[in-house]
Amino acid sequence: MKIKEVILRHLKLDLLHAFTTSFGTEYDRELILIEVISDDGISGWAESVAMLDPLYNEETLKTNWHILEDYLIPILLKNEIRHPDELSEKYFNHIRGNYMAKAALEGAVWDLYAKKQNVSLSKALGGNKIEIEVGVSIGIQNSIDQTLNIIESRLEEGYKRFKLKIKPGWDVELIDSVRKVYPNIPLMADANSAYTIQDMKRLAALDDYDLMMIEQPLSYNDIIDHANLQAILKTPICLDESIHSLEDARKAIKLGSCKIINIKIGRVGGLTQSKKIHDLCQEHGIPLWCGGMLETGIGRAHNIAITSLPNFVLPGDTAASSLYWAEDIIEPEVTVENGIISVPTSPGIGYKPNKEKINKYTLHTQTYR
Repeated sequence: MKIKEVILRHLKLDLLHAFTTSFGTEYDRELILIEVISDDGISGWAESVAMLDPLYNEETLKTNWHILEDYLIPILLKNEIRHPDELSEKYFNHIRGNYMAKAALEGAVWDLYAKKQNVSLSKALGGNKIEIEVGVSIGIQNSIDQTLNIIESRLEEGYKRFKLKIKPGWDVELIDSVRKVYPNIPLMADANSAYTIQDMKRLAALDDYDLMMIEQPLSYNDIIDHANLQAILKTPICLDESIHSLEDARKAIKLGSCKIINIKIGRVGGLTQSKKIHDLCQEHGIPLWCGGMLETGIGRAHNIAITSLPNFVLPGDTAASSLYWAEDIIEPEVTVENGIISVPTSPGIGYKPNKEKINKYTLHTQTYR
Protein backbone atom coordinates (compact mmCIF):
# COMPACT_ATOMS: atom_id res chain seq x y z
CA MET A 1 0.00 0.00 0.00
CA LYS A 2 1.21 3.46 -0.87
CA ILE A 3 -0.51 6.22 1.10
CA LYS A 4 -0.78 9.41 -0.92
CA GLU A 5 -2.78 11.53 1.51
CA VAL A 6 -3.67 11.70 5.22
CA ILE A 7 -6.46 13.93 6.55
CA LEU A 8 -6.73 14.87 10.22
CA ARG A 9 -10.03 16.26 11.46
CA HIS A 10 -10.67 17.75 14.90
CA LEU A 11 -14.28 16.96 15.84
CA LYS A 12 -16.47 17.92 18.78
CA LEU A 13 -19.70 16.07 19.61
CA ASP A 14 -21.97 16.69 22.57
CA LEU A 15 -22.77 13.66 24.72
CA LEU A 16 -26.44 12.91 25.27
CA HIS A 17 -25.77 12.62 28.99
CA ALA A 18 -22.88 13.77 31.17
CA PHE A 19 -20.50 10.90 31.96
CA THR A 20 -18.80 11.00 35.37
CA THR A 21 -15.90 8.87 36.61
CA SER A 22 -13.30 9.34 39.34
CA PHE A 23 -11.41 11.50 36.78
CA GLY A 24 -14.24 14.03 36.49
CA THR A 25 -17.27 14.71 34.29
CA GLU A 26 -17.40 14.81 30.49
CA TYR A 27 -20.18 16.71 28.72
CA ASP A 28 -18.83 16.43 25.19
CA ARG A 29 -16.14 14.56 23.27
CA GLU A 30 -13.39 16.14 21.22
CA LEU A 31 -11.37 13.78 19.08
CA ILE A 32 -9.10 13.41 16.09
CA LEU A 33 -10.57 11.54 13.14
CA ILE A 34 -8.02 10.11 10.71
CA GLU A 35 -8.53 9.28 7.05
CA VAL A 36 -5.73 7.68 5.03
CA ILE A 37 -6.12 7.57 1.25
CA SER A 38 -4.16 5.20 -0.97
CA ASP A 39 -2.87 5.98 -4.44
CA ASP A 40 -5.91 4.23 -5.93
CA GLY A 41 -8.34 6.41 -3.97
CA ILE A 42 -9.48 3.97 -1.24
CA SER A 43 -9.90 5.46 2.25
CA GLY A 44 -9.24 3.92 5.63
CA TRP A 45 -10.67 5.44 8.82
CA ALA A 46 -9.90 5.48 12.55
CA GLU A 47 -10.00 7.86 15.51
CA SER A 48 -7.73 8.85 18.35
CA VAL A 49 -9.19 8.20 21.82
CA ALA A 50 -6.91 10.71 23.58
CA MET A 51 -8.76 13.09 25.89
CA LEU A 52 -8.44 16.89 26.04
CA ASP A 53 -6.62 16.69 29.37
CA PRO A 54 -3.96 14.19 30.57
CA LEU A 55 -6.27 12.47 33.05
CA TYR A 56 -6.60 8.89 31.77
CA ASN A 57 -2.98 8.84 30.65
CA GLU A 58 -0.33 11.36 29.62
CA GLU A 59 -1.59 11.78 26.05
CA THR A 60 -3.95 14.55 24.96
CA LEU A 61 -5.65 15.56 21.74
CA LYS A 62 -3.03 18.28 21.18
CA THR A 63 -0.06 16.00 21.81
CA ASN A 64 -1.57 13.38 19.49
CA TRP A 65 -1.97 15.97 16.73
CA HIS A 66 1.67 17.02 17.19
CA ILE A 67 3.01 13.45 17.12
CA LEU A 68 0.88 12.55 14.12
CA GLU A 69 1.76 15.68 12.16
CA ASP A 70 5.45 15.91 12.94
CA TYR A 71 6.49 12.27 13.24
CA LEU A 72 4.08 9.49 12.29
CA ILE A 73 2.40 10.84 9.15
CA PRO A 74 5.73 11.75 7.47
CA ILE A 75 6.94 8.19 8.10
CA LEU A 76 3.75 6.74 6.61
CA LEU A 77 3.81 8.95 3.52
CA LYS A 78 7.39 8.10 2.56
CA ASN A 79 7.13 4.32 2.95
CA GLU A 80 5.26 1.63 1.06
CA ILE A 81 3.42 -0.57 3.58
CA ARG A 82 2.91 -4.26 2.82
CA HIS A 83 1.00 -5.02 6.01
CA PRO A 84 -0.25 -2.87 8.94
CA ASP A 85 1.89 -4.92 11.37
CA GLU A 86 4.94 -3.17 9.92
CA LEU A 87 3.94 0.15 11.45
CA SER A 88 4.39 -0.88 15.09
CA GLU A 89 7.03 -3.53 14.41
CA LYS A 90 9.26 -1.55 12.04
CA TYR A 91 8.42 2.08 11.37
CA PHE A 92 7.08 3.47 14.67
CA ASN A 93 9.04 1.47 17.24
CA HIS A 94 11.83 4.07 17.64
CA ILE A 95 9.30 6.66 18.85
CA ARG A 96 8.70 6.20 22.57
CA GLY A 97 5.17 6.00 23.98
CA ASN A 98 2.41 8.03 22.32
CA TYR A 99 0.40 4.84 21.97
CA MET A 100 -2.91 6.50 21.21
CA ALA A 101 -1.44 8.50 18.34
CA LYS A 102 0.22 5.37 16.92
CA ALA A 103 -2.96 3.33 17.32
CA ALA A 104 -5.08 5.89 15.51
CA LEU A 105 -2.91 6.05 12.40
CA GLU A 106 -2.31 2.29 12.40
CA GLY A 107 -6.07 1.69 12.75
CA ALA A 108 -6.81 3.71 9.62
CA VAL A 109 -4.20 1.68 7.74
CA TRP A 110 -5.77 -1.55 9.02
CA ASP A 111 -9.17 -0.43 7.66
CA LEU A 112 -7.59 0.43 4.32
CA TYR A 113 -5.71 -2.89 4.23
CA ALA A 114 -8.88 -4.89 4.89
CA LYS A 115 -10.72 -3.02 2.14
CA LYS A 116 -7.93 -3.71 -0.31
CA GLN A 117 -8.06 -7.40 0.63
CA ASN A 118 -11.86 -7.26 0.22
CA VAL A 119 -12.39 -8.71 3.70
CA SER A 120 -13.86 -7.41 6.92
CA LEU A 121 -11.51 -5.90 9.50
CA SER A 122 -12.58 -8.73 11.81
CA LYS A 123 -11.43 -11.36 9.31
CA ALA A 124 -8.20 -9.48 8.56
CA LEU A 125 -7.40 -9.58 12.29
CA GLY A 126 -8.19 -13.29 12.60
CA GLY A 127 -11.57 -12.92 14.29
CA ASN A 128 -13.91 -15.90 14.28
CA LYS A 129 -17.14 -14.58 15.79
CA ILE A 130 -20.25 -13.51 13.92
CA GLU A 131 -21.65 -11.69 16.95
CA ILE A 132 -20.33 -10.32 20.24
CA GLU A 133 -21.89 -9.78 23.65
CA VAL A 134 -21.72 -6.28 25.05
CA GLY A 135 -22.29 -4.63 28.38
CA VAL A 136 -22.86 -1.08 29.47
CA SER A 137 -20.78 1.32 31.55
CA ILE A 138 -22.68 3.50 34.02
CA GLY A 139 -20.97 6.63 35.28
CA ILE A 140 -21.17 8.07 38.78
CA GLN A 141 -24.69 9.42 39.25
CA ASN A 142 -26.18 11.98 41.62
CA SER A 143 -27.93 9.26 43.60
CA ILE A 144 -28.16 5.50 43.97
CA ASP A 145 -31.78 5.67 42.78
CA GLN A 146 -30.59 7.20 39.50
CA THR A 147 -28.16 4.34 39.07
CA LEU A 148 -30.90 1.79 39.72
CA ASN A 149 -33.16 3.46 37.16
CA ILE A 150 -30.42 3.30 34.51
CA ILE A 151 -29.80 -0.38 35.26
CA GLU A 152 -33.51 -1.10 34.87
CA SER A 153 -33.58 0.60 31.48
CA ARG A 154 -30.47 -1.19 30.24
CA LEU A 155 -31.77 -4.55 31.47
CA GLU A 156 -34.85 -4.03 29.32
CA GLU A 157 -32.53 -3.43 26.37
CA GLY A 158 -30.80 -6.77 27.01
CA TYR A 159 -27.28 -5.72 27.97
CA LYS A 160 -25.17 -8.63 29.23
CA ARG A 161 -23.00 -6.93 31.85
CA PHE A 162 -23.21 -3.82 34.04
CA LYS A 163 -20.13 -1.80 34.95
CA LEU A 164 -20.49 0.74 37.75
CA LYS A 165 -17.91 3.48 38.16
CA ILE A 166 -16.79 3.77 41.78
CA LYS A 167 -14.58 5.99 43.92
CA PRO A 168 -13.98 6.36 47.68
CA GLY A 169 -17.33 7.24 49.23
CA TRP A 170 -19.24 5.88 46.23
CA ASP A 171 -18.53 2.17 46.39
CA VAL A 172 -19.69 -0.34 49.01
CA GLU A 173 -23.03 1.35 49.72
CA LEU A 174 -23.69 1.65 45.99
CA ILE A 175 -22.86 -2.00 45.24
CA ASP A 176 -24.84 -3.17 48.29
CA SER A 177 -27.92 -1.24 47.17
CA VAL A 178 -27.69 -2.56 43.61
CA ARG A 179 -27.25 -6.15 44.77
CA LYS A 180 -30.33 -5.90 47.00
CA VAL A 181 -32.46 -5.00 43.99
CA TYR A 182 -30.59 -7.03 41.35
CA PRO A 183 -28.96 -9.99 43.14
CA ASN A 184 -28.11 -11.95 39.99
CA ILE A 185 -27.10 -9.53 37.24
CA PRO A 186 -23.51 -9.71 35.93
CA LEU A 187 -21.98 -6.79 37.81
CA MET A 188 -18.51 -5.26 38.01
CA ALA A 189 -16.94 -2.15 39.53
CA ASP A 190 -14.46 0.19 37.82
CA ALA A 191 -12.33 2.39 40.07
CA ASN A 192 -10.15 4.11 37.44
CA SER A 193 -7.18 4.09 39.85
CA ALA A 194 -9.08 5.92 42.61
CA TYR A 195 -7.75 3.85 45.55
CA THR A 196 -4.43 3.14 47.27
CA ILE A 197 -3.11 0.07 49.03
CA GLN A 198 -4.29 1.65 52.30
CA ASP A 199 -7.86 1.06 51.05
CA MET A 200 -7.33 -2.72 50.97
CA LYS A 201 -9.98 -3.46 53.62
CA ARG A 202 -12.58 -1.32 51.86
CA LEU A 203 -11.90 -3.03 48.56
CA ALA A 204 -11.98 -6.44 50.27
CA ALA A 205 -15.51 -5.58 51.49
CA LEU A 206 -16.62 -5.83 47.84
CA ASP A 207 -15.85 -9.57 47.97
CA ASP A 208 -19.30 -10.05 49.54
CA TYR A 209 -21.17 -9.02 46.39
CA ASP A 210 -20.27 -11.64 43.77
CA LEU A 211 -18.72 -9.16 41.35
CA MET A 212 -17.32 -10.33 38.02
CA MET A 213 -14.26 -8.14 38.68
CA ILE A 214 -12.92 -4.93 40.14
CA GLU A 215 -11.26 -2.93 37.39
CA GLN A 216 -8.04 -0.97 38.06
CA PRO A 217 -8.52 -0.19 41.74
CA LEU A 218 -4.96 1.09 42.34
CA SER A 219 -2.49 3.39 40.60
CA TYR A 220 -2.57 3.72 36.81
CA ASN A 221 1.06 2.58 36.48
CA ASP A 222 1.15 -0.16 39.12
CA ILE A 223 1.40 -3.93 38.94
CA ILE A 224 3.16 -4.65 42.27
CA ASP A 225 0.50 -3.41 44.69
CA HIS A 226 -2.19 -4.97 42.50
CA ALA A 227 -0.45 -8.34 42.96
CA ASN A 228 -0.54 -7.89 46.74
CA LEU A 229 -4.20 -6.88 46.60
CA GLN A 230 -5.18 -9.76 44.31
CA ALA A 231 -3.57 -12.19 46.76
CA ILE A 232 -6.16 -11.28 49.42
CA LEU A 233 -9.21 -10.65 47.21
CA LYS A 234 -11.60 -13.36 46.09
CA THR A 235 -12.90 -11.01 43.40
CA PRO A 236 -10.77 -10.99 40.22
CA ILE A 237 -8.83 -7.81 39.56
CA CYS A 238 -8.98 -6.57 35.97
CA LEU A 239 -6.14 -4.33 34.84
CA ASP A 240 -6.78 -1.46 32.45
CA GLU A 241 -4.55 1.62 32.77
CA SER A 242 -1.56 -0.44 33.95
CA ILE A 243 -1.33 -2.42 30.70
CA HIS A 244 0.31 -0.35 27.96
CA SER A 245 2.18 -3.08 26.13
CA LEU A 246 2.81 -6.77 25.62
CA GLU A 247 5.61 -6.52 28.20
CA ASP A 248 3.28 -4.98 30.79
CA ALA A 249 0.82 -7.82 30.23
CA ARG A 250 3.57 -10.45 30.52
CA LYS A 251 4.85 -9.01 33.80
CA ALA A 252 1.37 -8.59 35.29
CA ILE A 253 0.51 -12.21 34.49
CA LYS A 254 3.80 -13.46 35.94
CA LEU A 255 3.35 -11.47 39.16
CA GLY A 256 -0.31 -12.46 39.58
CA SER A 257 -1.41 -8.83 39.47
CA CYS A 258 -4.73 -9.65 37.83
CA LYS A 259 -6.98 -12.45 36.61
CA ILE A 260 -8.57 -10.47 33.75
CA ILE A 261 -7.28 -7.82 31.32
CA ASN A 262 -9.22 -5.09 29.55
CA ILE A 263 -7.75 -4.20 26.16
CA LYS A 264 -8.26 -0.70 24.82
CA ILE A 265 -6.79 -0.44 21.35
CA GLY A 266 -5.53 3.10 21.85
CA ARG A 267 -3.98 2.42 25.24
CA VAL A 268 -1.81 -0.47 23.99
CA GLY A 269 -0.69 1.12 20.72
CA GLY A 270 -3.00 -0.35 18.12
CA LEU A 271 -4.59 -3.45 16.67
CA THR A 272 -1.31 -5.27 16.06
CA GLN A 273 -0.27 -4.95 19.69
CA SER A 274 -3.81 -5.83 20.81
CA LYS A 275 -3.53 -9.09 18.87
CA LYS A 276 -0.20 -9.90 20.53
CA ILE A 277 -1.60 -9.29 24.00
CA HIS A 278 -4.64 -11.38 23.04
CA ASP A 279 -2.41 -14.33 22.09
CA LEU A 280 -0.35 -14.06 25.28
CA CYS A 281 -3.44 -13.95 27.49
CA GLN A 282 -5.02 -16.84 25.65
CA GLU A 283 -1.87 -18.89 26.24
CA HIS A 284 -2.01 -18.16 29.99
CA GLY A 285 -5.78 -18.52 30.47
CA ILE A 286 -6.38 -14.81 31.15
CA PRO A 287 -9.79 -13.78 29.75
CA LEU A 288 -10.13 -10.49 27.90
CA TRP A 289 -12.75 -7.88 27.16
CA CYS A 290 -12.63 -4.66 25.17
CA GLY A 291 -13.00 -1.37 27.01
CA GLY A 292 -14.47 1.85 25.66
CA MET A 293 -13.32 5.47 25.55
CA LEU A 294 -16.58 7.18 24.48
CA GLU A 295 -15.75 6.54 20.84
CA THR A 296 -17.82 7.58 17.87
CA GLY A 297 -19.03 4.82 15.59
CA ILE A 298 -15.69 4.68 13.77
CA GLY A 299 -13.83 3.83 16.96
CA ARG A 300 -16.62 1.47 18.00
CA ALA A 301 -16.24 -0.40 14.71
CA HIS A 302 -12.57 -1.08 15.51
CA ASN A 303 -13.57 -2.30 18.98
CA ILE A 304 -16.14 -4.66 17.48
CA ALA A 305 -13.53 -6.09 15.10
CA ILE A 306 -10.94 -6.82 17.81
CA THR A 307 -13.61 -8.29 20.08
CA SER A 308 -14.31 -10.93 17.42
CA LEU A 309 -11.02 -12.64 18.37
CA PRO A 310 -11.62 -15.85 20.37
CA ASN A 311 -10.18 -14.89 23.78
CA PHE A 312 -12.47 -11.86 24.16
CA VAL A 313 -14.82 -13.99 26.23
CA LEU A 314 -16.32 -11.33 28.52
CA PRO A 315 -18.83 -8.67 27.38
CA GLY A 316 -17.14 -5.40 26.47
CA ASP A 317 -18.08 -1.72 26.67
CA THR A 318 -19.13 -1.20 23.05
CA ALA A 319 -22.74 -0.17 23.65
CA ALA A 320 -25.11 1.24 21.03
CA SER A 321 -24.42 4.63 19.44
CA SER A 322 -27.79 5.88 20.66
CA LEU A 323 -26.72 5.68 24.33
CA TYR A 324 -24.13 8.40 23.79
CA TRP A 325 -24.86 10.47 20.68
CA ALA A 326 -27.88 12.28 19.27
CA GLU A 327 -26.50 11.13 15.93
CA ASP A 328 -23.39 9.15 15.12
CA ILE A 329 -21.03 9.84 12.21
CA ILE A 330 -21.41 6.42 10.56
CA GLU A 331 -24.07 4.56 8.60
CA PRO A 332 -25.66 2.47 9.90
CA GLU A 333 -25.17 3.38 13.54
CA VAL A 334 -23.97 0.70 15.96
CA THR A 335 -27.06 -1.07 17.29
CA VAL A 336 -27.52 -3.66 20.00
CA GLU A 337 -30.22 -6.33 20.04
CA ASN A 338 -30.67 -8.19 23.31
CA GLY A 339 -27.10 -7.40 24.31
CA ILE A 340 -25.64 -8.60 21.00
CA ILE A 341 -23.84 -6.77 18.19
CA SER A 342 -23.51 -8.49 14.84
CA VAL A 343 -19.94 -8.37 13.55
CA PRO A 344 -19.89 -6.67 10.12
CA THR A 345 -18.87 -8.83 7.18
CA SER A 346 -18.41 -6.14 4.51
CA PRO A 347 -14.88 -4.95 3.69
CA GLY A 348 -13.02 -2.86 6.28
CA ILE A 349 -14.72 -1.60 9.41
CA GLY A 350 -18.12 -2.44 7.94
CA TYR A 351 -19.68 0.98 8.56
CA LYS A 352 -19.70 3.92 6.17
CA PRO A 353 -18.41 7.27 7.47
CA ASN A 354 -21.07 9.93 6.87
CA LYS A 355 -19.15 12.87 5.38
CA GLU A 356 -22.05 15.30 5.87
CA LYS A 357 -22.26 14.57 9.59
CA ILE A 358 -18.48 14.49 9.94
CA ASN A 359 -18.27 17.96 8.39
CA LYS A 360 -21.04 19.16 10.70
CA TYR A 361 -18.97 18.36 13.80
CA THR A 362 -15.53 19.25 12.42
CA LEU A 363 -13.71 22.20 14.02
CA HIS A 364 -10.50 22.00 12.00
CA THR A 365 -9.04 19.97 9.13
CA GLN A 366 -5.48 19.48 7.90
CA THR A 367 -4.36 17.48 4.86
CA TYR A 368 -0.89 15.96 4.42
CA ARG A 369 0.58 14.69 1.16
